[in-house]
Parts: sequence; C-alpha cells; structure tokens
Amino acid sequence: MQASAGPERRRAREGRLAILLAAVAWSTAGLGQRGLDASAVTQVAGRAFFAALALLALVLAMERRGTMRAFLGMGRSGLAMTVFLAISSGAFLLALNHTSVANVLFMQAAAPMMAALLGWVLISEPVDGRTWAALLLAGAGVAVMAAGSLDAGIAAVGLPLLMTASFAVVIVIARHRRDVSMMPATCASQVLVVVVCAPFVTLGSVSGSDWAILAALGVGQMGLGLAFLTIGARLIPPAQVALISLLEVVLGPLWVWLAYGERPSSATLVGGAIVVAAVVVQAVAPMPAGRGAASEAHV
Repeated sequence: MQASAGPERRRAREGRLAILLAAVAWSTAGLGQRGLDASAVTQVAGRAFFAALALLALVLAMERRGTMRAFLGMGRSGLAMTVFLAISSGAFLLALNHTSVANVLFMQAAAPMMAALLGWVLISEPVDGRTWAALLLAGAGVAVMAAGSLDAGIAAVGLPLLMTASFAVVIVIARHRRDVSMMPATCASQVLVVVVCAPFVTLGSVSGSDWAILAALGVGQMGLGLAFLTIGARLIPPAQVALISLLEVVLGPLWVWLAYGERPSSATLVGGAIVVAAVVVQAVAPMPAGRGAASEAHV
C-alpha cells in the first residue's frame, strides 16, 4: 500500500498542476481581447482560425492514425456539440466587446449549474438537494449581474447568457454521451466559427499586433488550455478540476485590472461571488458513480 502511495500522490500533484496551468491559460482571454483593434467579428474568426489549427494538432497527437475516424465517428451528438460549442465560443469573445471581463467569466462559471437544470428538464436527470441549492445560488448571482449590466445594453446581458446557456448544453451532451470525444468536436466548432464569420470579416481592421494576439489566444489560451485540461482531468477527481478551474474567474479580471484599470462593477462582484459560492457547493458534492463533471472543452 505504501509503495503505491508515492506514485498516486505524484499523479495527483501533476493533475492539479495541469489544471492550474489550464486555468491560467484560459484567464488570458480578456487580457488578449482588450489589446485588439480588429472588429468584433474579425476577433472571433481570427481566434477560431488559430484555435482550429492548434486543436487539429492536438487531435492528431492524441488519435494519430485514427484522426479521420474520430471526426467521422462524432455522430449526431458530436455534431450538436460542435454547433453549441461554436455558439458559445463566438458569444464569449463577442461578449467581451460589450461588457467587463469579470461579468463574462462569472456568468460562464454558472454553466455547470445551468447544465444540471437542463439535464433535469430535458432528460429527467435527478437533481439532489445540494445541487438545487447551488442552482438557486447561481440563479441569484446571475440575476444580480444581469440587473447590473442592463445600462450597458441588451448585448451586455444577452451575449453572456447565450454563451452560458449554449455551453451548458455542451456539458449535458458530454456527460451523457461519454463515448463521443470532445476534442474533435471542439476543433470542428472552431472551423464552423470561421466559416460562419468569414463573410463579415474585415481584414483592414486588423493591426500588425492583432495577428500575434489572435494567434496567442487561439494557440495558447484555447489550445494549450485544453491540452492541460486533457492531462489533468485524467489524474484528479472532477470536483478538484472544477474547484481549481475557478482560478480563471479570479485571474481573468485581475489581469485586465492590472493592465487596463478595468474595475468590475459592484453588481458584478456581488453576483460573481454568489456564483462562485454556488460552484463550490456543487463541486464538493459526492460524484455519482459513472459520471464526470470535467469536459474537454472551453470557450
């Protein structure tokens, strides 16, 4: 028993470090977006283009000769995952153009609770008392943030909600179709984003530094973040993945505050704190047998 404890602890440390690095990578989205001059749709398409390349390389490394089979074997669930991931990914970057980074990230943190509600409504998935408490907390937090964003216009409220709802659908699909690999669907979703946005892209709005930032967002923020998640999620329990991933919610607003002086509103901070509390409540709940909370996707 003692002989096996050493390798087990080492794997746990490596898993926690991988998720920590994933959260740090994801947290740079707002920092990168705030440095872009390109139009909003061009930002979405540019990041998706580089992300698709990075994710394709990741799929090739994971699947090797089975890469084509992995894409062709996604089925209807994989196609649905692709569409909703594309919506969530595009809405995420568009939302950053209309509201604070903190508002977007705190809203995104509510996706697992929204997924639990969707699972209950759509497929009669049981919801225990602890999860209901998390749902009520998250709903209150989202309501506070949404009310505080009304003055900024409908896009400041609608886009973060669209992002969160579509990503919640992805979580539901991933949880109930564990035979479908998320990675090919994530790659395909970025290709879909590029195709849909292509007619509205204005390359003239892209400055010289924008290309480097878009590449960093696509390859580093999305590609590298997903690579670390893929490693870490196999080594530690889903609850630990969820809790460590909350670091993104803390670091994302911190980076833009330090770099651009962007201060979240009081409503965003209060609502965000409630949502984070809801995530913690749900994450510390015992995980039912055969179920996992971590997914190989991120917006």
